[in-house]
Amino acid sequence: MQNQGNKQAAELERYPLTPKRFKWYLAIVIFIVVGLYILSAIQTRAYPDRVIEGLPIIFLFVVEDLWPPNWGYFNRVALSLIETWNMALFSTTFSMIFALPFSFLAASNVNRNKYFYQSVRVFLNFLRTIPEIILAVLFVALVGIGAVSGILALTVFSLGILAKLVSETIEAIDPGPLDAIRASGGNSLQVIMFGIMPQILPQFASYTLYVLEINVKASVVLGFVGAGGIGIILRQQLNMFNFDNVATIILVTFLAISLIDFVSNSIRRRLE
Repeated sequence: MQNQGNKQAAELERYPLTPKRFKWYLAIVIFIVVGLYILSAIQTRAYPDRVIEGLPIIFLFVVEDLWPPNWGYFNRVALSLIETWNMALFSTTFSMIFALPFSFLAASNVNRNKYFYQSVRVFLNFLRTIPEIILAVLFVALVGIGAVSGILALTVFSLGILAKLVSETIEAIDPGPLDAIRASGGNSLQVIMFGIMPQILPQFASYTLYVLEINVKASVVLGFVGAGGIGIILRQQLNMFNFDNVATIILVTFLAISLIDFVSNSIRRRLE
């Protein structure tokens, strides 16, 4: 009986829960990742002591320069913030409209042509690789400084994101209703209207709200290159060292974006 117990103990020692090969593999991966971080820190000189030394400077800048905000500048900030919201709203609406047909063409269970399907996917990938600020620079050069260039830039930028998310949702739906409609003689439009749309509407609405959040935040940055919105006056006040006005812009923008995020998240939770 004792020999049998010793044998079982030896077998447990011989076959550990985590294989030795996996331990070596994991150790090598961790070593490589840590080494890359160290090399990156050396290359960029992003040492922790530089951040620690800069903390008092940041504190003094906030206390002495940014505080107190100039609330007399609030009306000007509010007008620019409304323009920023309008930019995000229009660009999200346009991207939502254009994203639907691209989403169907980028879904393999709708677009059965392999080459056409791959071409649409490559095009959407290309749109997502272009940063929104580069798009804003291009459209500012095309249509001039103002909100129109920002709307166009955000429309193109968010089109790639929204079309990808919706196309992947379409590919993951239940194929039963689609096959039933096709078997009964339904065409592609009927498959989309009665087989796909009822299944993706909650996700589509949720993704649209998510893109709206992104566009509100991105539109602030686009103003730095002249694409309209609150970013324009933020850049102007920074250039003139009016830090009390800058503080007002930052606080109002923070409150507005937080409110939009809260409302959007609440609606998306209900949809899901």
